[in-house]
Amino acid sequence: MKRLLSRWLPVYAFLYIVFLYLPVLFLPIFSVNLSHVPKFPLTGFTWKWYEELPRTPALIDATWNSLMVGITAAILSTILGICAARAITRYRFPGRTAASGLIMAPLVLPEIILAVSLLVVMLSLGLELSLFTVVLGHVLICIPYSVTVLNAGFEGFDRSLEEASTDLGETAFGTFRRVTLPMVAPAIISSLLVSFTISLDEFIMAFFLAGSDATLPVYIWGQLRFAAKLPSVLALGTLLLIGSFLLLTIAEVLRRRAERRVHGVARA
Repeated sequence: MKRLLSRWLPVYAFLYIVFLYLPVLFLPIFSVNLSHVPKFPLTGFTWKWYEELPRTPALIDATWNSLMVGITAAILSTILGICAARAITRYRFPGRTAASGLIMAPLVLPEIILAVSLLVVMLSLGLELSLFTVVLGHVLICIPYSVTVLNAGFEGFDRSLEEASTDLGETAFGTFRRVTLPMVAPAIISSLLVSFTISLDEFIMAFFLAGSDATLPVYIWGQLRFAAKLPSVLALGTLLLIGSFLLLTIAEVLRRRAERRVHGVARA
C-alpha cells in the first residue's frame, strides 16, 4: 500500500499543480494576442497592450497609490510582527496561546467581513476614507504573514548570545540592535517583501476603504467593465503576476536562509 501511494503521489501533485496554475498561464498568452477577445486561436502577436500602459494617467496614479500603501503597510506590519514574534517565541505568559491565535485570526476569517467591520468602525470614528484607511486594513491582513515569517527567524535563536552581550555591558536596546536584529535580518527582509506583495495584490480591503483613491487592484476591477480595456488589463495582470512571483521567491529564499542561520548558530 505504501509503495502504491509513493508511486501515485507525484502524479497527484503534478495534476494538482496543473489544475491550480494552468488558468494563470493563459494570462501572459492572451496579453500578447492581437485580438481584443481572449480566445483561441490567437490572431497574432503584439506588444501594443504593454506599450499603452505607461500612457494611461489613471493607471500611473493607481500604481503610485499601491506602492505607497504597500511600502507603508509592509513597514508597519513588520515592526508589529517583530514585537509579536519576539514575545511569542521568547516569553511564556498567560494568554500567550490566545494572543497568538488572535494574531492569526485574519487568515481564517472571511476578508469581506473584516472589510465591512473596519468600514463601520472607521466611519463611526469619523475617519474619512482614504489611502490611510487602506493602510490600516492592509496592516491587519499582513501582520499574520509577517509573524509567521518572523517566528522562523526568532525560534531557535541562542539566547546565550544576548546574555553574553549583556554581560559585556551592553544595554537591552543595544543588544537587540547589535546582536538580535543582525541575526534575524533575512527574516525581516522576507517579512517586508511578503507583506508588500500581499498589500499590492489585496483588493477587498482597498475596495471598501479606499474612497476616491483607487489602488491598482481596484483600478483593474474598474477596467474589467469595459471590453476594450481587457487586453491592457491582461498585460497589467501579467506584470503583477511576474512581480509577485519574484518577490515571493526572494522572500522564501531569505526566510530559509534565516532559518538555517539561526539553527546553525544554535547548534554551534
